[in-house]
Amino acid sequence: MRFVLTSLVALGLLTAQASAESVDLELVFAADGSGSIDDAESRLQRQGWADALTSPDVLTGIKDGPVGAIAVAFMEWGGPSSQVLIVDWHVIRDEASARVFADKLMSAPRGAYGYNSISNAIDFSVRLVETNAHEGTRKVIDVSGDGPNMNGRSLEQARADALAKGFTINALAIRGSGRPGGPGGMSLEDYYGQSVIGGPGSFVEMADEMRPFAVAARRKLLTEIAGMDGASRHASR
Repeated sequence: MRFVLTSLVALGLLTAQASAESVDLELVFAADGSGSIDDAESRLQRQGWADALTSPDVLTGIKDGPVGAIAVAFMEWGGPSSQVLIVDWHVIRDEASARVFADKLMSAPRGAYGYNSISNAIDFSVRLVETNAHEGTRKVIDVSGDGPNMNGRSLEQARADALAKGFTINALAIRGSGRPGGPGGMSLEDYYGQSVIGGPGSFVEMADEMRPFAVAARRKLLTEIAGMDGASRHASR
């Protein structure tokens, strides 16, 4: 009986794996929706990602992949108990599929509250990937935010757990006047480089007055789709 049950479990796992849709990349956008982000800034972030996903060069990059498709989901994070799935998994392979995702992203209401649990956002993003119906060559969590981790479980442990499961974590630092930056006067991009990112080819992109969010988002997405090392700071471990 034990052999039969074990065989059935194994068969179920194989069936689930066989039915998973193949993509080149499983990508979670983990965007800052905390109290430091007002409605205008939230819309600016969403518009930046929507425009990046529907841009001709990003769509060309997707089509040039071995499968020619990526799976994306968008969540916003706030405090330790506030991680909100804004748009569930979509497979993007052309302009039409990208536009569906972008339209849902721009029309969905905000939901996150509280302050800065990047660690819990990473945990939530890992679960999103582990429970989806896709199988990608790469698994990437794309953290964007304007401040450091403040609450929730240990960021070091959340990061280590994700990396042990084969994830790459990249970051987009939103820098500007009045924003908290990193601890101890450290720049936000240096903090994200040291404490948030990790995995093969991980990198930090930066948005500020000189490089608007939309430009940074598009540049970052192109690098992630290509699977190449970024031009900014890389993880050292």
